[in-house]
Amino acid sequence: MIQLLRYTLLANGLADAAALVVKGALIAGAVWVQQRGQEAPSAANLVVNTPSQAPLFALLRRHQVTLALVLLIAFGALRYEHFLGAFNVLSVLRYNSMFALTGLGMVFVIMTGGIDLSVGATAALASVASALLSTFGLVPGLAGGLVAGATVGAINGFMVTRMRILPFIATLSGMLAASGTALLLAHNASVSVSYETSFTSLGQGDFLGFPIPAWVAAFAYVVGAILLNFAPFGRHVLAVGGNPEAARLMGLPADRVKFLAYLQSGVLAGLAGVILAAQFGAGQPAEGVGWELFSIAAVVVGGTLLSGGQGSVGATLAGVLLLGLVFNILNFENGMGWISLSAYWQSVIRGLFLMIVVIAGPVSRTRTR
Repeated sequence: MIQLLRYTLLANGLADAAALVVKGALIAGAVWVQQRGQEAPSAANLVVNTPSQAPLFALLRRHQVTLALVLLIAFGALRYEHFLGAFNVLSVLRYNSMFALTGLGMVFVIMTGGIDLSVGATAALASVASALLSTFGLVPGLAGGLVAGATVGAINGFMVTRMRILPFIATLSGMLAASGTALLLAHNASVSVSYETSFTSLGQGDFLGFPIPAWVAAFAYVVGAILLNFAPFGRHVLAVGGNPEAARLMGLPADRVKFLAYLQSGVLAGLAGVILAAQFGAGQPAEGVGWELFSIAAVVVGGTLLSGGQGSVGATLAGVLLLGLVFNILNFENGMGWISLSAYWQSVIRGLFLMIVVIAGPVSRTRTR
């Protein structure tokens, strides 16, 4: 019925992007109406779920990610002449800083027991918004992207906490709405940024020899680590993810914690979109496809449970770098002629690899318990 309505709207002259927004709103509304008739979940089991892993095993898991990263770097250094060259290292840091930001937002959402499928579309929308406002300077362009991301994050959080829509459906609707809005604002084309201001320095500039996007991501991870390990918000996130009902009975503001998790995910995705526009010199309304899968895979590689209640900011960063280096090595292999793959086949391989990582993570943890 939703598809039929979409085609009817298209037949009556409505743009495809606008029809996409309407489709996302209809999906969210239909699920909300359906869930309103369901009973509230039982609070019979109020024991907080904690991992049954031994401390030594947990320590080994953390070191496994780091060890894999070190081995991958050693492999690349031995196999490729320019792998550790300044150009390649700085390029990897500059490009993967965007995924580091979306991964950081994703890990907090997953630790609450949720998921955010809208990070890629949110980044695309933010890139368009920041590009449109870049003519007014760096600050308006940055603010436009952050506001766009915060808006999507707030809507996702509202649907999850107030309308009680499942996170998967809520953020899927948010993804469709954000993608359609980006196409509407950009008129289905890239939006060039203004080179008369310093806006592009956010993506193309360097500071102390390192890319500014890498500095931005590093600062975000320091703040994220402090919030998770030393602030009440971090303890609340883990408690809510472990058992939401028990957290509510303990007096913790479970809904507010979840809302803030989705809000910060939207803000960080918006910041990634600003860097995207500044780095490539244009807002990209069609960009962001697959970013959510990359972010989820990085979180899973870092050892975070998809069921919530456990996670690590540092391990998530290691997961982002690990996946980034895997794809970087794939590019080296293709460039050396050892393999000959078109860009389309590379996308297929990367997508399959990410799906394997996402699926294998929970399976391996289940077998080792």
